[in-house]
Amino acid sequence: MYDEKKLKDECLFKGRVFEVHVAQVQLPDGRLARRELVKHRGGACVIPIDANGQACLVEQFRIATGQTLLEIPAGKLEEGEDPLECARRELAEETGYSAGRIISLGMCWSSPGFSSERLYLYLALDLKNGRQHLDDGEFLSCRTFPFSETVRMVLDGEISDAKSQIAILKANQYLSATQTPVGRKGAVNES
Repeated sequence: MYDEKKLKDECLFKGRVFEVHVAQVQLPDGRLARRELVKHRGGACVIPIDANGQACLVEQFRIATGQTLLEIPAGKLEEGEDPLECARRELAEETGYSAGRIISLGMCWSSPGFSSERLYLYLALDLKNGRQHLDDGEFLSCRTFPFSETVRMVLDGEISDAKSQIAILKANQYLSATQTPVGRKGAVNES
């Protein structure tokens, strides 16, 4: 009903993470308009919660904000990579954890007004410790908080990263609705 028809698309920049395009579109009423777009492969993020109800967040400096942020582990999808595998990879790289259960919390568009980035959200339970192995040039530290505290931190604005806010609130809703004990052993893998 309100579709825009793309008439032209020009790539102005191609980087290793995203591309910048300018498109000419025809609006539903027939007029022409310009759209500036960031094309991104997408990513996956995961909120890990251990058997004691502790959530593991990562703290890292983000140059775009000029601040150090608390976030859930996340990363971009490699070419052709399954989002669940990306979530498992990022969980292991950034925290050292592997998960006995990974539950999908859906997806979200990070900023659909100009970006094609789609983020897949996951909850990781039944965690096993391992060794963190960060990517070259990646600097972050892991911090643990009671999961209920992360929900408060989202609501109070202490966690301001959108993907983290969404995943934490959706995980809270999932855990409340299913009355899933965080440390339940022997559960069916829901990944």
